[in-house]
Amino acid sequence: MAKNISEKIDDLKNGVEWFYSDEFKLEEASEKYKDMTTLAKEIEKDLENLKNDIKVIEEDFSK
Repeated sequence: MAKNISEKIDDLKNGVEWFYSDEFKLEEASEKYKDMTTLAKEIEKDLENLKNDIKVIEEDFSK
C-alpha cells in the first residue's frame, strides 16, 4: 500500500534525524542523502498534485 503524504514526511524527518544520531555512519551518508532527496521530491510532487485537486474541486463548487 502506498504511503500518504504525512507518512512520507515522517519518513523524511526520521531520515534527517539519522544524520544527527549515534547511528550515523559516514559510509552510509551519501546513499541516505540520495534517498532523502528522492523522498523530498516525491513529497513535493504529491503536494503539487493535491494542490491541483483542490483547485479542481474549488472550480466545481464555484459554478
